[in-house]
Order: sequence, then structure tokens, then C-alpha cells
Amino acid sequence: MNSLIKSLAKLALVVCIGFGLGGCVTTKVPTATASPWQVIDLNTQANPLDIAFTSANHGFLVGSNRLILESNDGGASWNERSLDLPEEENFRLISIAFDGDDGWIAGQPGLLMHTTDAGQNWTRLFLDTKLPGEPYLITALGPNSAELATNVGAVYRTSDGGGSWDAEVSDAAGATRDLRRSPDGAYVSVSSLGNFYATWDPGQPVWQVHQRVSSQRLQSIGYQPDGRLWMVARGAQIRFNEDPSDNENWSKPIIPITNGYGYLDMAWSDDGAIWASGGNGTLLVSRDEGNSWERDPESVQAPTNFTRFVFDDTERQQHAFLLGERGLMLRWSALT
Repeated sequence: MNSLIKSLAKLALVVCIGFGLGGCVTTKVPTATASPWQVIDLNTQANPLDIAFTSANHGFLVGSNRLILESNDGGASWNERSLDLPEEENFRLISIAFDGDDGWIAGQPGLLMHTTDAGQNWTRLFLDTKLPGEPYLITALGPNSAELATNVGAVYRTSDGGGSWDAEVSDAAGATRDLRRSPDGAYVSVSSLGNFYATWDPGQPVWQVHQRVSSQRLQSIGYQPDGRLWMVARGAQIRFNEDPSDNENWSKPIIPITNGYGYLDMAWSDDGAIWASGGNGTLLVSRDEGNSWERDPESVQAPTNFTRFVFDDTERQQHAFLLGERGLMLRWSALT
């Protein structure tokens, strides 16, 4: 009898280990009864990477494989556009931004485009071949003015439509996997290996390097609505910065669900809810500052890796999207 009990115990242990290694262990997260999101299928195999609007109804979506689409109904539907670019080059349009009719597109390799008429016409600007890194993030700052950050943390500004650029930081941060800008012009980046993160505030000569909080590699870091930081790390860990004056003061890890897929991005909707997205259609929401979480029911209709939230107006929340891969994304339907 004792040998039978021991055998059953060993079998149970093997099963548990198998589930753990297979990424099948989950905490009990309930499913919300309703969702503010709706699935949008762009009918393309390209990956949508960024969205920006010139007005409440008119905007553009850019992505991999030269993808550029235009919407005239607030993002409910999208139509193909084209750019005057060499056919032999497969550009990755990674960032787009507008300030009124003045807009910019940053892409790779070495692509920067500018419009002054809300995207009716685009002009390609040729960058210095000695530019550190590749264009990664563009921010429109007004007529003919913009800020360009590269994938190694170089930051430049122009006020003459891209004719000349002034360096804002004397030394780049190094290769990054994620780079975010706050509304007041500060930046935070995650190193390409996820082993450290760096911050830069306007006026500082160089980036400030910070070691990761735990042994888990960092995935992405961004800004909460109040200016504090958030981070997600491997192992589906979420942490919040607890002191806005100390970028190394972090909460204990929050692990709402462990399903073998990590989180890739986070965002706050104007009702105060916290959203976390990730691989294989993972989309969770917390309405009590991260203490409890629910699954979003609409995300299961889009079996994709949700890579990035785009909330373009945090005060009025005119447009909100969750970008996926291979032409799939979610649109915040509650705004219409």
C-alpha cells in the first residue's frame, strides 16, 4: 500500500512539473461580462505598429512591409494609401505623429517623412548617414517642429521642417528593445537584452542607467498617467514605481496570470482602469489599481500577440487601439 501511495505521489509531482514547464499553470482570473473593445481585421499580413490622427475622424496607421492605411471615420474602417518610396526597399514604418496638419513618419531603414497638409502629400527627408542608430520614435511638436529618437537613444529636435537637427543628449543609451516618451519630454528605455533600463530628462547630458529589479529580464517600461513608471518583465511580472522622484523604487511583483505568455504593454483608460496585453490574445484589466484582474472577453476573438496600446488623447480618449500582429487589432468601441 505504501509503495502504491508513493507511486501516485510521484506521478502527481511529474504531472505538476509537466504543466509548469508547458506554461499551462494559471491563476483563477475571471472573465469580464462585457468589453469596450471590438476586433478590427485590416486584411493584411503586415503588423500594425502605430496610429495617429489629425482630427477626430481622420488618421493614419503605419506598420511593417510599407503598410500605410487611412481612416476617415475615427478608425472604424481603413483604406490603403501609398508613399513615394523605392519599390526595391521594404520599409518598416514604425512611428507616426501629428500636431494638427503637421505630421511625421519615422521608419527603418533610415526613413523620415514630413507632411504639412494632414497627409495628403508626404516629403521624404534624407538623414545624415552618421545618425546614431535607426529612427524609432517621432513626436510632432508644432508647425515644422518635431523630436526624433533612435533605437540607441539618440534624441534630436528640428524647428525647420527637418532641414536641420540639434542633438538633445550627448551620449546614446545603447541598443534598446523599447523606448517611450512622456508628455513632458522625458524618456525611458529598456536595453536590447532586457538586463537594465535607462531614463533621460530634458537638460540632462546623458542617460541615467538603472539595474533591473530582479533576475527576470525586462520586457518594456512606460509612464503611468501621473508620471510614475510601470514595468513588465519575463515571467509575466508587473511592477509599479512607487516614488516619482526615485526611478528605482518599485512595488513587489504582481503576477495576475501565468499562462506561458508574457506581457508586452500596459495602458490606462480614462476611467482609471489598468490594461495589460501580451502574447496569444492576452488582455487583462484591473479596476482597483492592480489588486484584482479580469480577462477581457473580446480579445479571444483575435488570436494574436497584442504588442502595443495607442491611446492618443489621455484626457478625452478620442482614439484608443490595441495593436496586434498580421493585420489584427482592437479598437475601443465605447468611444463611439
